[in-house]
Amino acid sequence: MKTLKVTSPQLVGRSLVLGALLIGAATFGPGCRHVVQAQPTFLPPLPANDPSAKEINAFQDADKKQMPPTGAVLFMGSSSIRMWDTLAQDFSEIPVINRGFGGSLIQDSTRFADRIAIPYKPKIIVLCAGTNDLAYGNKKPQDVLQEFKDFVAKIHEGLPDTRIVYISINPTVSRWNQEGEILDTNHLIEKFIFETNSPTQKLNFINSHAQILTADGQPQPALLRDDKLHFNTEGYKVWASIVKPRVMALATMDGVERLNTPRAQ
Repeated sequence: MKTLKVTSPQLVGRSLVLGALLIGAATFGPGCRHVVQAQPTFLPPLPANDPSAKEINAFQDADKKQMPPTGAVLFMGSSSIRMWDTLAQDFSEIPVINRGFGGSLIQDSTRFADRIAIPYKPKIIVLCAGTNDLAYGNKKPQDVLQEFKDFVAKIHEGLPDTRIVYISINPTVSRWNQEGEILDTNHLIEKFIFETNSPTQKLNFINSHAQILTADGQPQPALLRDDKLHFNTEGYKVWASIVKPRVMALATMDGVERLNTPRAQ
């Protein structure tokens, strides 16, 4: 059987996985480009007694039906990402993948990276997690920093060219009593990224926390659901207006393919 030579820029870079590549196409709206994909090897489902089994296994089942495109921007983390229902619309210009799952700690994103991150070969990973680590994970700011370092190490072990963007923990009414620890955590992670970052390490920080506070430094109940913790529709609009310009600029820098682009004649 002849070897199929793949020339798509989304598969250039790291050495290809041994074996034949199954070439597919994912279409994201009219007139967009087709994105070439490689057929992955799926890990066995998580056992039912694993707290994250339902959501992680659902992600893998969805991938078996339609594998997300390589070279996309992958959003990971806890419920703030999971509940971002308008993510694809808010970032309609680029391919995005949502792999947030409820109640997760940073260590959970690290633990499941081989299932819901590395197989997609994203150009950028946007992580929003850490609030649950402080709230009920028995973690202190220094512990959360270490969890983030472990996440970076795990991702860059498998995807050394992938950029990692950390979105700060946001202020909420229900966790306002932890504001001091939240600020410390954000500061430690931002400092680590600033001191560590280089063109090869590709680490970035988005401080949405400061921009969501009121003028007098208080959380905004109007942006939150009745639980006073998660964003409502208006909250996601505000969050997207903060996060999107930075992510889009990085996507341009890293060569993330634009959608709805006329094909070359």
